[in-house]
Amino acid sequence: MKFLKASLLGSAAALSVVGAASAADLAVKKAAPPEFVRVCSAYGAGFFYIPGTDTCLRLSGRARAEYGYQNNTNRTVGTQVGDVSMFRGLLRINMDARTQTDYGTLRAFIRLEAASRTGAFMTSGTQQRSANAFPALGIDQFSRVQQYVNTDKAFIQFAGLTAGRASSFFDFYAHDFEFVTGTAGSDVSSTNLLAYTATLGGGFSATVSVEDPNFRHNTVYSTQAAGAATATGNSSATVFFNSNALTPLILATNAIGNASIVTFQDVIERSRMPDVVGVLRYDSAWGSAQLSAAAKDVNIGGSFNQAVLTATGVTAPANAAAVATLAKARGISGGPKTAEGFAVQGGLKINTPFIAPGDALYLQGAYGSGANVYTGVTAYSGTYTASTTPTNGGPFNQFFSDAVLNPLTGKIQLTQSFSVVGSFLHYWTPSVRSAVFASYSETNFGKGARQALSLANGVVGSAAGTTSYLTNATLFGLSPVLRDNYQIVAGANLIWSPVKDLDIGVEGNYIRTGMQQGRVIDQSKTVGVTAANFNALLAGGAVKTLSSYDAAQVRVRVQRDF
Repeated sequence: MKFLKASLLGSAAALSVVGAASAADLAVKKAAPPEFVRVCSAYGAGFFYIPGTDTCLRLSGRARAEYGYQNNTNRTVGTQVGDVSMFRGLLRINMDARTQTDYGTLRAFIRLEAASRTGAFMTSGTQQRSANAFPALGIDQFSRVQQYVNTDKAFIQFAGLTAGRASSFFDFYAHDFEFVTGTAGSDVSSTNLLAYTATLGGGFSATVSVEDPNFRHNTVYSTQAAGAATATGNSSATVFFNSNALTPLILATNAIGNASIVTFQDVIERSRMPDVVGVLRYDSAWGSAQLSAAAKDVNIGGSFNQAVLTATGVTAPANAAAVATLAKARGISGGPKTAEGFAVQGGLKINTPFIAPGDALYLQGAYGSGANVYTGVTAYSGTYTASTTPTNGGPFNQFFSDAVLNPLTGKIQLTQSFSVVGSFLHYWTPSVRSAVFASYSETNFGKGARQALSLANGVVGSAAGTTSYLTNATLFGLSPVLRDNYQIVAGANLIWSPVKDLDIGVEGNYIRTGMQQGRVIDQSKTVGVTAANFNALLAGGAVKTLSSYDAAQVRVRVQRDF
């Protein structure tokens, strides 16, 4: 019995040893170690490695709330006239990805912005016209409530190359110290481009950039004459499908020199060539300096419309060949037309830490021909439109088309413009700062273009009861259309940052818009004027005029960056 027990125990022990040995021979599947996010210190604070890659990523963003007021005493006409308050909530998301390569840093940067904004002055016609915003359609909300969505940035940088959607390389002081794009000057923060930057050494760099022309077009002026033409049986509006895209061309005149045969040309700007921008820049500890230049193609398309409008008693040509013959006799070609515009700009930024750490001064000036968005004369009032007012319901419109098609010569006459701006930022304490800024800008139209358009409109508008300078020179002289104008913008802000990346501030702007010479009708105080009753109203003192008008705006902002 004892022998049997000992034998069984020995067998069990032997089996257990064999089993253990067999188990030791089996592969053990170990759990993969967890990947923790690692800090990437190569590109500054906030970057971390994307797990499983050698790419560093930084996520950041912004939340902003704004409240505003702008004076407006005109409640006579218009859906928004009389509105003075405005509100906005904005979000921004940034992603910055960088990878070190044998050719240097490979970078991709994207920024998305969206906002909900209300009020006649917080909503942006400029952004709406460039397809970055859409308006509400309710009777009480129309143009007062607006949703804004924009791919603000989406570009790649590699070995000096920048490709994608980015800020225009032409820009220098892009309203860096201001809440709102107030002062004159170029500030195209989102455009499509392809650029190369060469580092020259000693703080110098040079850039050549090919940029999307659509974000620099500011219309070739149209008389919007098609409505009157249609009223007299002319089919111009249906030929070009846009009643605001036509301007008249005078093919023949009657015995007294007035227009007698008029045809129309499409003046919508085409995207025939990209804008070409060249920049020379210098950066050092004391600040920066930049010289920018841009070449811009002003191109309109479309042949003559066969239909013509004639004055009483004049026989219209019967076909396109007859129209072409009349045009040729005046030296007017019937195909697409092109003129070459340009802009030049100089900017200087001076760091002034000897006053206080973080202080800086910007000075900038720009001149352009057919390039009003480059000089930024449209910055406050509104871009991508022929005319508007800096305050809703203003007494007269400010005109700033890039060019005018002269109806007597058939040639594009480029508009000349310039702007100068200065801005100074000062830190009163590390948590309290303020800026002051001011600009002056002028817009000057081609000589004779305004008179020629009025000559054409004397016939084009005859059925609609309008007039030309030939029939009422005083009324013509008081019109703001294509009048040389100027604008002054001055403002200041005060910002408190009680904790890091939190701004609480207030900003005020003063805006004066005026005629360089003469006076215009005050449309907010003069109503019901026609060519027939103008002289009687003027003699009775019912026609009010002015040479300039003022506007003011205040904004309060609370902003958190992270």
